[in-house]
Amino acid sequence: MSAEHAHSDRSAEHLERAFRELLAEKGIISDAAVSERLEFMYTRTPALGARVVARAWFDPGFKERLLEDGSAAVTELGIDIRGLRLVVVENTAVLHNLVVCTLCSCYPRMLLGLPPDWYKSVEYRARAVREPRAVLAEFGLSLPGDVTVRVHDSTADMRYLVLPARPTGTDALGEAQCAELVSRDAMIGVALAGSPSNVL
Repeated sequence: MSAEHAHSDRSAEHLERAFRELLAEKGIISDAAVSERLEFMYTRTPALGARVVARAWFDPGFKERLLEDGSAAVTELGIDIRGLRLVVVENTAVLHNLVVCTLCSCYPRMLLGLPPDWYKSVEYRARAVREPRAVLAEFGLSLPGDVTVRVHDSTADMRYLVLPARPTGTDALGEAQCAELVSRDAMIGVALAGSPSNVL
């Protein structure tokens, strides 16, 4: 991470701490409520999102509901997304989706845990929109020319989750095994789901 990025992160931390203290001082929110929210976020991992993806691969009805209303569908699995709107976009043979937040770093933390540093970087946020294929290539993902790349910009009240295509050769795998093939990066759109040889 560059010195400039590290400085930016520290500045954001100081600003967040000052804002939190002001809210507590005004009686708008308590330290206990903040601690509860932080604990909620730090216990989330990409495994939750992978579970959602694998269920969609195995259950066509769930997949249909997930694509129609992601927020409602994930609650069927007991996942609390705290009132945020979740939009799920599906990768196909002719369409690849990529998620970014150009204004800050809005991210589906409730399903993927904390965002990686690169997702928050100014470079990724700018270039993912301007030159998505170049960015994907830098992540090691080169797509055929006939595949459309669609970039989705998250907002403060809406998060995107990519539903990656199910890898070939997974017919003999169970749902839990397929979930192991789904990485955080695949659900952001900078990678594909893994090979079944990873779990066999």
